[in-house]
Amino acid sequence: MSVWPTDARQKQSQSSTTPNHKWLKEGILWLLLLLPIGSYGIVTLQRSPREQINQQPLYKGITYSRLIRQQPRPQIIHLFEIDLSADGLRPFVTPGIDPSRANDKGEIRHTLAQRTPDFLQEHSLQLAVNANFFYPFEENAPWNYEPDPGDRTSIIGTSISEGERISWVHPRYSSLCFLEQKAQIIWQENCPPGTQQAVSGQPLWLGDTAPPEEMAFVVDKLLSDKAYPLTLAALNQKGDKLWLLVSDGKQPLYSEGTTIKDATVLLKELGAATALQLDGGGSSTAVIEQNDQPQVINAVMHAKVPGNERPVANNLGFYALPLQP
Repeated sequence: MSVWPTDARQKQSQSSTTPNHKWLKEGILWLLLLLPIGSYGIVTLQRSPREQINQQPLYKGITYSRLIRQQPRPQIIHLFEIDLSADGLRPFVTPGIDPSRANDKGEIRHTLAQRTPDFLQEHSLQLAVNANFFYPFEENAPWNYEPDPGDRTSIIGTSISEGERISWVHPRYSSLCFLEQKAQIIWQENCPPGTQQAVSGQPLWLGDTAPPEEMAFVVDKLLSDKAYPLTLAALNQKGDKLWLLVSDGKQPLYSEGTTIKDATVLLKELGAATALQLDGGGSSTAVIEQNDQPQVINAVMHAKVPGNERPVANNLGFYALPLQP
């Protein structure tokens, strides 16, 4: 018997299915290409509009401003002004974990990594920002980074939560120490007795003269021309007014970032006397409570994904009363 008809049928079957398979493969390829673009477009539409806001009251003792700048680059700066003497206003810092449990390298871990919106919601806060620098940290790709939420992390510099010391002062860092209805920023020293909450960051110099010699190296290192997402904290001379500055960055045409030099000029214009830099970059996050839900105010950028919030080792939050009707 000849096999020719069978071969012919097989060839006919293959020719009839091949175009369908090709169309399916091309469709999947286009879907994979367009999905990230579509997702990015959705996220960019959810960012805060480039519209100026001047001292909008959020809660009792807390106002919010959104500063828009075009020169020398597109910038969006989120600024919270906090009256530490306001009734019902109270700071709160990420609680620690059992410090006796070190990892296999003998490194002490202080806290569990947590996204700032989750921190605000868990503790029923009204305002929260990221705080201390920390480790371990790695950011290679959206699917390859650490820490994950719940991972054990180490805090750099001072951290105190509800009067309990979580981590100790770092010789090149400043501490933001909260006392009763006021705060202090202290360089290279422990917080005063009675400090209930504290976080730490790299020192900024707002004085009109040169900084002290031992601080100059750190300050000069920070005063670069690199525009970056920032989280800064600053106090007035009396210590009863706190500014939290969070700038967006890494997003061309929307907000490319702020330099430390430009940020310190702004803080001095506001009346700040002392300041420090908290963790920045993809860690920079500002969240408020709205209708019992966390609302991220700034345009976060973690693991190269817009709108993606980074788990951090330490957060600083505030309880505040609602505004009067």
